[in-house]
Amino acid sequence: MRVLVALLSGSLFGAGLLLSGMTDTTKVQGWLDVFGAWDPTLAFVMGGAILPMLVAWRLTTKGAPMTGGTFPDLPRPELDHRLITGSVLFGMGWGLAGLCPGPAMASLTFGGIGGLIFVLSMLAGMSFAPKLGSQLDRLAAAT
Repeated sequence: MRVLVALLSGSLFGAGLLLSGMTDTTKVQGWLDVFGAWDPTLAFVMGGAILPMLVAWRLTTKGAPMTGGTFPDLPRPELDHRLITGSVLFGMGWGLAGLCPGPAMASLTFGGIGGLIFVLSMLAGMSFAPKLGSQLDRLAAAT
């Protein structure tokens, strides 16, 4: 059951990315170009994702997941060096390439060599991140 729910959820997510234009790097970069040729259409995509999730979070705070287990605890509401560093790196990658992880995976089917290079670079960064995080933790503890 869990695999079926994951398959359906991932398929719906991928179809939504494709339909909304989130896999089009020029459209994403147009959304990020606030002081230039700004394309506000992705604001509707974000709203279309945020509003249902707001309802879902409100409804599931007392329930249990459909596939069993429990929901994870909410993260601590604090800004730390890991969150800030990760946000900056994510934003830089998104702005430069016009892709974030979901659309990057979808781009493997149509992005050619550029999509493959991005995904391989993203995976390399993900494997390097824990080591960088440990070093940042040591630096933060020393100050």
